[in-house]
Amino acid sequence: MSLDWFYPVVGALYALVGWHFWRTRWKALPQGVTVDVRRRWEPFALLLPLTLHFLLLHAVVATPEGLQLGVGNVVSMIGALTVLVYWLASFHMRMEALHAPLAMFAAMAVFAPWLLPSVHLMHNSDEPAFRLHLMIALLAYSLFTIAALHASLMSVVEKRLHRIGTSPDMPRLPPLLTLESVLFRLIGVGFTLLTLTLISGMLFSEELFHEPVQFNHKTVFAALSWGVYAVLLGGRKLWGWRGRVAVRWTWFGFTMLLLAYLGTHFVLEIILHRPGGG
Repeated sequence: MSLDWFYPVVGALYALVGWHFWRTRWKALPQGVTVDVRRRWEPFALLLPLTLHFLLLHAVVATPEGLQLGVGNVVSMIGALTVLVYWLASFHMRMEALHAPLAMFAAMAVFAPWLLPSVHLMHNSDEPAFRLHLMIALLAYSLFTIAALHASLMSVVEKRLHRIGTSPDMPRLPPLLTLESVLFRLIGVGFTLLTLTLISGMLFSEELFHEPVQFNHKTVFAALSWGVYAVLLGGRKLWGWRGRVAVRWTWFGFTMLLLAYLGTHFVLEIILHRPGGG
């Protein structure tokens, strides 16, 4: 049975959630109105599209021959994991302002396997080292995706504060200091996962290719990304980096991370029509 109809259904559900949170969190209240619009069902609004998204991924990624890890499938997996990690974290941190942009990101990520069809079958996907490496890497990508969106949110809030000050027409967005604190917590956890990704990648290469590191674009950009986030965390601790500096370094590191896997595999699989490699 064709799954083509599943993509627009899941994408539309994500978009509907995004529209609701944009309307209730990002649009300005009328003059003098400060009503809390939070509803009991809102924390669980992402669950339905997220569950359907994982069911769709299971159908297109898991095959009897191994995992189908083409660039489109990986983008969709990162999108689903990003939403899952964000949803779990939102119960412990004030992050509801990201509901709208994250839901819209997920709505686009759902269509990635449809728009970027490519074949990259991993025959060694039963190897414990590979499974460990893949899970840690996807979680690291998810944390840094949230961090990049969060940094963008900080930039938007800062610009609106400079433009309209503390007007009651200001949308219901968290204070900058709160956003900044959450950003560095996300980067700290993401950096730990990225470090484990690099280590587990070396173990995976050792087990399959009998060499600790394959020197290629993926390795270089992953190491550069790790270095960027290391400098950012060091700058925060030693010199109190914050605000626009933190936002720029966050996006610089995220760009390197995108080039490390997605950029390389996009060129190989979509443009050159060659297998993406490990």
